Amino acid sequence: MTEIQGFFQRFGNLLFDHRKVVLAVIFAITGWFAWHIPTVRMLSDFADLLPQEHPYIQLHNSIRDTFGGANIVILSIEVDEGTIFTSETLARIHRITDAVDQVTNINHNLVTSLTHRNTRKIFLTPDGTIKSQSYYDPHAEYTPEMLAAMQRDVLSNPRVYGLLVAPDMKAALVKGTLNEGELDYGKVFDEIQKIRAREAAPGVTIYATGHPMLAGWVDSYSTQILQIFLYTIIIVVGILVVYTRRWYGILLPSFGMLLTSIWGVGFMGVFGYNLDPLMLVVPFLISARSMSHGIQKVERYFLELARTNDREVAARNTFNALFRPGALAIVADAAALALIGLGSVPINDKMAIYASFWALCMVVTVLVTVPMMLALLPQPRIVAMKRTAIRKIFPKLALVTATPMRSYSVLWVALSIVLVSVYFSSWVKIGEPEPGSPLLYRDHDFNVSSTAINERFPGSEELFIIARTDEKGGLKRPAVLKALVDFQHHMLLDDTLGGAKGLPDLIRQVNQMTRNDDPRWAVIPNRPSDAGGLMFMYMMSAPIPGALLEFLDTDEKIANMVFYYKDHTGETIRRAIHLAEEWIANVGSKVEGLHIELAGGPVGVTAAIDQEAYETNLIVVPAVLTLILGFTVWFYGSMHSGVMMLVAMGFATALAYACMGILGLGLNVNTVPMIAVGIGLGVDYAIYMMDRIKEEMHFVDNLQEAITRAVGTTGVAIAFTATTLIGGIVMWVFVSDLRFQADAAELLIIMLLLNACSAMFLVPAWVDIFKPRFIMQAAEERWSRTEYVDEFAGADS
Repeated sequence: MTEIQGFFQRFGNLLFDHRKVVLAVIFAITGWFAWHIPTVRMLSDFADLLPQEHPYIQLHNSIRDTFGGANIVILSIEVDEGTIFTSETLARIHRITDAVDQVTNINHNLVTSLTHRNTRKIFLTPDGTIKSQSYYDPHAEYTPEMLAAMQRDVLSNPRVYGLLVAPDMKAALVKGTLNEGELDYGKVFDEIQKIRAREAAPGVTIYATGHPMLAGWVDSYSTQILQIFLYTIIIVVGILVVYTRRWYGILLPSFGMLLTSIWGVGFMGVFGYNLDPLMLVVPFLISARSMSHGIQKVERYFLELARTNDREVAARNTFNALFRPGALAIVADAAALALIGLGSVPINDKMAIYASFWALCMVVTVLVTVPMMLALLPQPRIVAMKRTAIRKIFPKLALVTATPMRSYSVLWVALSIVLVSVYFSSWVKIGEPEPGSPLLYRDHDFNVSSTAINERFPGSEELFIIARTDEKGGLKRPAVLKALVDFQHHMLLDDTLGGAKGLPDLIRQVNQMTRNDDPRWAVIPNRPSDAGGLMFMYMMSAPIPGALLEFLDTDEKIANMVFYYKDHTGETIRRAIHLAEEWIANVGSKVEGLHIELAGGPVGVTAAIDQEAYETNLIVVPAVLTLILGFTVWFYGSMHSGVMMLVAMGFATALAYACMGILGLGLNVNTVPMIAVGIGLGVDYAIYMMDRIKEEMHFVDNLQEAITRAVGTTGVAIAFTATTLIGGIVMWVFVSDLRFQADAAELLIIMLLLNACSAMFLVPAWVDIFKPRFIMQAAEERWSRTEYVDEFAGADS
């Protein structure tokens, strides 16, 4: 360690000898990053949520242009009185359908509603010809008898009744699928909202849901970020005023935080990363972390200044004393953030890169810049330490572990809490824990719309499952078609499945039509030529091209089966995937030339995201804990030190999962990074305390006295760091209209508090009872020390 310390001291002296040049370079780089800030866009990119290596997403990418993707807009037109089968309501549904067909980036072939030209009824003419026509003609004058006939036609068509028209006939759906790529969700959202406003009328309620609407709602709250930012600045400045009561203590840490933010946002602009509104809590937390580093540098500077009365020497000593431990802490935080990218979700991969850089740049923007600024600024006249109230409180907290009996009590209480937390952790669900979206509050328009549609219709969440045959025209084989019928029946064993649509349904319906509508003929033909003939008859009966494209491709090798679920909660998705995989293993694998592929549509995409989130959680969290173990063992040369850190982090992490279960937060692509961030930034507390106890053992022979002095002094630094980090994100809890942002901030606050409590009580109790050798040896070492290591040096190491 002596050689490392000597290197850092020589490095620090070299920088300080050329501090004006170093600062000029730093400010030039800052200007370059600031130049790129305007290129950063604040938006949610749907593609960033998709784990591209997952087989479900690969299937989704291959079929989205043919059968549709997951970017589906769903509007429901609901009447309070009577049914939708009135001229006025049908005209409104038709106008809304036409308006949706004009929405930006809409796939015109994948718009559907009762009044759309692609929604057709099939009938047999007196001369025995199969015909199809649209249910609604916008140019016709409908009599009550015609409306009643239309209602009967809808009732007899299972591909319309219950799927596009509610079973009680009081609501109808209009669906549209967007072409994926560079989507402007904000523009789509505005256009849909204008449609809703334009068609609003007394006695009519228009609901809107679907991922584009969700992304639009999220983007619409971007303006709140400025409000939250201003509140955060006020809180942070207030913390600085209360804690330091010095101008330098207010301005320089704020300046360091500003530089850090410019470097972080500018880095995103350089590499073309967008700033996702859902992940803004993390940059706020990192910037708050930079401020806590800055205030520690300023406080150490004043302690050195009181001793030397020379601003340059004080600044140089501050840099030499705190650069090494500060840099190690920052590198550990950045490495933990980088581990978020171990999964295959692009949004996490990108955040791992820019967040780890954002944290790492604090080495330059705070650890180097702040001491050099102090060396150049005028020397303050008053250098005595301000005795604030917080410095008087924490020595009293040392009494919690003042005796071995109390330390034993702390460990037993911690173990009891962990056992209870294991139970509550079992409440955590993989995926969405409730219908609608957890990104928004339950009473939000989006969730109200989702609930209303799911209650009115058997299923508005679509799962696409692909049937693929080896040869061209293989879907006409009776064995294949009968297997698909059996597959649909197997899937319908799920009570949450509202309905299904597939090629076998069409063939059986047309077959029945050709037999005088005798329901006994609603069966699959025994010859491929008969099945092909029925498909051809349906295609030729439609006056529009591509009538069969919603069911199969032009080579008749690939068919899309659509299953309609009431929600996309984790439980519903797991049950659907399990049923599909069960049939494939037991039946589908035995059908020659048939391959069933999972899974597309909104439900299939969500299933892939949920599975990836679960697997990422299994990788990232242990990886972060392993990193902490390795870092601690390397730094202290003791396995016991690493085990103690794992105990402290395990305590806080177990309670964090329990809080997720109590708060109803699901384990998904958004929450997993928050857990990793909380662990990575919270580990510093335990390191602060452990290191300070070790330092105190250089000056006292009694371990209990060393623990008491460490808790009484380092507790101040821990409290300040935790307060600063919490102050940087707390306004998300109270101001943000996005529930996820509030919940994520709340989860991080809980983790930061738990980590602080773990460091304040669990680490000292562990040291008191188990007496780690690497700490006890410190009392025996005979180091030549020229000064007492003050509380902030211990806190930063």
